[in-house]
Amino acid sequence: MKLFTELYIELDQTNKTNEKVEALKFYFERAEKPDAAWALYFLSGRKPRQIIPSKRLREWALELAEIPEWLFDESRDTVGDGAETIALLLPNNAETDETPLHVLVEKELLPLREADEETKRREVVAAWTRMNYSQRLVYNKLISGSFRVGVSQLLVVRALSQLSEIPADIIAHRLMGNWTPDAEFFAHLLSPELESGETPIARPFPFHLAHQVDFPLEDLGNIGEWQAEWKWDGIRAQVIKRQDQVFVWSRGEDLITERFPEIAAAAELLPNGTVLDGELLPWIDDKVMPFTELQKRIGRKNLSPKILAEVPVILQCYDLLEYENADVRSFQMRERREFLERTLENLPEKARAIFRPTDIVEAADWAHLTEKRSESRSLGVEGFMLKRKTSPYRTGRHRGDWWKWKVDPMTIDAVLLYAQKGTGKRSGLFTDYTFAVWNDEGELVPFAKAYSGLTDREIRKVDKFVRENTKETFGPVRSVTPQLVFELAFEAIQRSTRHKSGVAVRFPRILRWRDDKTIKDADSLATIQNLLDASQS
Repeated sequence: MKLFTELYIELDQTNKTNEKVEALKFYFERAEKPDAAWALYFLSGRKPRQIIPSKRLREWALELAEIPEWLFDESRDTVGDGAETIALLLPNNAETDETPLHVLVEKELLPLREADEETKRREVVAAWTRMNYSQRLVYNKLISGSFRVGVSQLLVVRALSQLSEIPADIIAHRLMGNWTPDAEFFAHLLSPELESGETPIARPFPFHLAHQVDFPLEDLGNIGEWQAEWKWDGIRAQVIKRQDQVFVWSRGEDLITERFPEIAAAAELLPNGTVLDGELLPWIDDKVMPFTELQKRIGRKNLSPKILAEVPVILQCYDLLEYENADVRSFQMRERREFLERTLENLPEKARAIFRPTDIVEAADWAHLTEKRSESRSLGVEGFMLKRKTSPYRTGRHRGDWWKWKVDPMTIDAVLLYAQKGTGKRSGLFTDYTFAVWNDEGELVPFAKAYSGLTDREIRKVDKFVRENTKETFGPVRSVTPQLVFELAFEAIQRSTRHKSGVAVRFPRILRWRDDKTIKDADSLATIQNLLDASQS
């Protein structure tokens, strides 16, 4: 717990990417494997569900600190974070808790979920009593399910890769899907030996992502070297069939098999050793439906026959990652396309109605493809995906092989960084937002402000998030833990010395809340600068 708390403080107090990577390497080099496994679990964005409600922690802290309720509320408004407020208000303690992290989690925290109220109170107060301020802060965040710190899984993978000299894509793959945070898993994660059958049957592959086209298409060379596909607006997913078991994963690493029963049923008809990559789309009468229709299904706990009939779903398939039990990501894309078509053609008709290969759009040259792009809106797509026919399926976002060529308006996936209360009927809610993108140093840089585009229900959800995840308060503005990703649209872009990002945008608004994405999926400042250059050329 001592070493993990020191890591948390270091990560929380710096915005420098290299400093964060060095702090992570220092920790993982010194931590015992059981502790390192749990640290990795928390740092990669995973956490057990809430063990003790924040309300109970507040009540016990009030009693222990012997302060009135109003003083706690005033303190929390000033601090902006309940876990930190409790840590600050509890009686001073200079002692340092030496309990190993894995013992704290496995022997103390997790068993409390099934304990009676008095046992929970006794154990929490005992933990507070033996910890110093910083340890209490981390403990409170873990037990309340609110642990977050300014580091992405990408940085954690980078640190582990540098420490172990194992390629980052291998570590990223081993971290995909469900895994148990224990010494055995951590040892396997950093094992230099690559086992041919090491992929657990449920584990997806890391997704290959594309950059936005930010240059003249002619720079891509001969159009014959590229495959153009429509860019669909849905949920990126992998469908897995291994050893007679089916799994559906979103790009956010959520196992969503039960959310899409028609996909799971069709996947039962796939041959074993098959992994499809594609886009989950609401689809009816051989036509895509708006993404908002898909959201009707996402937000429901129980999928009734009525909603399944009103919003049927297909998988628009555009890649095959595993074929006949073999990982084929290193094969050229045109070869993988042949495998994909062969696999889908051999399916029964009812499965072919669900798994559809995305159309390849033929064009004589780039000008001809540009003409066809004008059909995008009428087809309900966002433009084109351009993929080099000789490209392998890579890990993460790489320039050169895959490009997304969206239609106007310009759009960017950005991270919510600051929030401020609105005016008028919105005066009690945080509705004015500042969004950020990544710079070359792996830091989030404020890029645009927007306040329109969300529904009332979404506004209430964001407001709740802001209140529960405030990091600092600057007058009426709160900085929040970077976690929420939104798609922003804007009509024009220009240089600006008044903005830290170096650009200003015209009529920015929120297109939608991308709760299927994590902050590592947000766009970069370099992309925005390239959009600016392209718009002025």
